[in-house]
Amino acid sequence: MRTERGAPPRSARRVTPTAGAPASPPRPLQVALLASVFVIAACGLLYELAAGALASYLLGDSVLQFSTIIGTYLFAMGVGSWLSRFFERQLPAHFLRIELLVALIGGALPALLFLAHAWLPGSFRLLLYGLVFAVGTLVGLEIPLVMRILKRDIALKDLVSQVLTFDYLGALAVSLAFPLLLVPHLGLVRTGLLFGLLNAAVAVWALWLFRHELRAFRAHAAACALTLAALGAGFAGAERITTLAEDRFYQDRIVFAAASPYQRIVVTQGRGGHRLFLNGNLQFAERDEYRYHEALVHPAMAAHGAPKRVAVLGGGDGMAVREILKYPSVEQVTLVELDPHMTGLFRDHATLARLNGGALASPKLRVVNTDAFGWLERTEETFDVIVVDFPDPTNFAIGKLYTQSFYALLGQRLAASGYAVVQTTSPLIARQSFWTVVQTIEAAGLATTPYHAHVPSFGEWGFVIAGHRPWRMPQALPSGLRFLDLPSLPLLFDFPKDMARLPAEVNRLSNQVLVRTYEREWGQVAAR
Repeated sequence: MRTERGAPPRSARRVTPTAGAPASPPRPLQVALLASVFVIAACGLLYELAAGALASYLLGDSVLQFSTIIGTYLFAMGVGSWLSRFFERQLPAHFLRIELLVALIGGALPALLFLAHAWLPGSFRLLLYGLVFAVGTLVGLEIPLVMRILKRDIALKDLVSQVLTFDYLGALAVSLAFPLLLVPHLGLVRTGLLFGLLNAAVAVWALWLFRHELRAFRAHAAACALTLAALGAGFAGAERITTLAEDRFYQDRIVFAAASPYQRIVVTQGRGGHRLFLNGNLQFAERDEYRYHEALVHPAMAAHGAPKRVAVLGGGDGMAVREILKYPSVEQVTLVELDPHMTGLFRDHATLARLNGGALASPKLRVVNTDAFGWLERTEETFDVIVVDFPDPTNFAIGKLYTQSFYALLGQRLAASGYAVVQTTSPLIARQSFWTVVQTIEAAGLATTPYHAHVPSFGEWGFVIAGHRPWRMPQALPSGLRFLDLPSLPLLFDFPKDMARLPAEVNRLSNQVLVRTYEREWGQVAAR
């Protein structure tokens, strides 16, 4: 009977245990390979998660990105598993080479995608799915080869259960560590390179385990050393790689960048002052943010007359809180911001705290770092004014904060004489999206008053005041405003023909029509 080339002679093999025979203790080789399965599974899933997170950061719509990337990755794994049938001899050598390829391609995946998005934006999607397919194919090859190596010593039923157990445990470990530890502390680029190093370490371990079977030991050792050196150099220079890509993308000098479990936060400084980007989308520019935040806050606050209790949903930069604190009647402001990185940054960073006038350090402020939807469901407080300052509905996770269910909860937390105000994208560029939000608020049983303001960094921007009673034009505004005054305020509520109301659907949790509409309208602008 022919044996696999390179395998130890039959006399050196352990005979497969028979039924009823006492189980023999695992050999060091078995333990080492099963530990390798754990690392392989962890690394493979991490590369998949990193690709999905990066695509969500840079392309938006996390549901679409993760769905297509997971589908591509799983299909590629199937291709790899099928290809494993053609590897008949020198299995340890093939396994070692595949580990090195996974280490290089998977480990470098986040860095390559960051650089491609900045330098070759037209090729980003092609590279994204090409890398995901390549890594998935290689990962699909790994486990079948490990199982065929292990079957020399382990009965089939034990082999399958042990390999799958370690495979699933590795996937569990990285799925928990990725959002809670790795991305917040290392960032995506360093995380990818770290796990590339782990894959390379498995290759080095295989080099030692099978040193007597490998024909070209020196060549394999050199390949391991070069791979470790390349990944190690990348890990040491990860910050430089990220900065190089982001400097190209954002153009201005980056003064702060961090990846939280929720988003990529970047603050730049240029001729126009500081700018804040979340997942690559501009949130404010220092030179004209006062226009946006004065328009967002004062029509509702001034119309109320003497608001005492105010809530801000989103707006972790503190700019809206700065405007709210201009009203002496305000006794307490509750800021509900999901990401503690945002509130901490704009409270503690001296330059950024200056932009919001130190508002996040005010004794009147209470910060709640939690999901706004869940907070509205749990709280029993009512407020005179609620300012809703979320990012645009670029994906379903944010889109739920623009649904009829959300606005119904919002209405329950408004005092009978209170007002809520919602930032509502551009009524000029995304006209259908703007009126979809208006229609959705009205479907929740609230009276609406839409308006708009010109913010040079964004263009024409829209807002909606909502309440249990109709909005009324205020009789006074706080002193010291740079944009709004009483004579010009009525102009904000006049919509020219190209921004006039259109028929629109209600955005519900069950359909999320707003996300698709928003992507279509802004996508048309990007394609021009």
